Amino acid sequence: MEFKNLLLRKADGLGWITINRPDKLNALNHATLVELKNIFEELKNNDEVYSVIITGSGEKAFVAGADIAELNKLNMIEGKKIAEFGQSVFNTIENFEKPVIAAVNGFALGGGCELALACHFRVASENAKFGQPEVNLGIIPGYGGTQRLARLIGSGRAMEMILTGDMIDANEALRIGLVNKVFPASELQAKVFEIAQKINSKGQQAIRLAVKAVKAVDKMNLNEGLDFEAVLFGLCCGTEDFKEGTSAFLEKRKPAFKNK
Repeated sequence: MEFKNLLLRKADGLGWITINRPDKLNALNHATLVELKNIFEELKNNDEVYSVIITGSGEKAFVAGADIAELNKLNMIEGKKIAEFGQSVFNTIENFEKPVIAAVNGFALGGGCELALACHFRVASENAKFGQPEVNLGIIPGYGGTQRLARLIGSGRAMEMILTGDMIDANEALRIGLVNKVFPASELQAKVFEIAQKINSKGQQAIRLAVKAVKAVDKMNLNEGLDFEAVLFGLCCGTEDFKEGTSAFLEKRKPAFKNK
């Protein structure tokens, strides 16, 4: 499948997705959202891709927001529809069974911040900036920002970011838990590759079930979550990877997982 606004590179068990609209600071227009949905459908059934990294083209922006020229034309009905579509795309990313890492290499504003929030975790370069500045345009975040940001950093901090429209830098994002790690810009790609390769070296049946278990936190109360965890733990115990991993530990050798 060919993509106009995205670059896809598959290598070393990774799917590298690059938002490629550098002249627009990688802003998310409708066509790019459609391509994002399609690319995750393609990667879902690719057995050679164990995890996915999303980043932006160029040195300035991860994704600097939505395409304002498109938004300017919306009425009330169209606005609701475009928000629902954007939410469905980001839900696809959040619920993807393989790990999805955001490598935030610059501005992650509006829809760009929401895209990063939909990923399973985030690493950033030192020059990254995060924000939900939609109120400056007379709108609110519409692709899940009000919900995911509050769940990740708490409602008080999320409320401040959303109501003021202020940007925060990478170090502040790290302090409040918006990102997991911050690296020099020149090292970001190598570091995120290193993290992804560490994940890819594990038994992938367990990795995917772990993703599913952690994502259930927002959907279940504690007792439901514990029951779900026990079910998934049991599924792990029925895999070849479980037998290999435990045997390798007892035999003091490195496991040779077959992801079965």
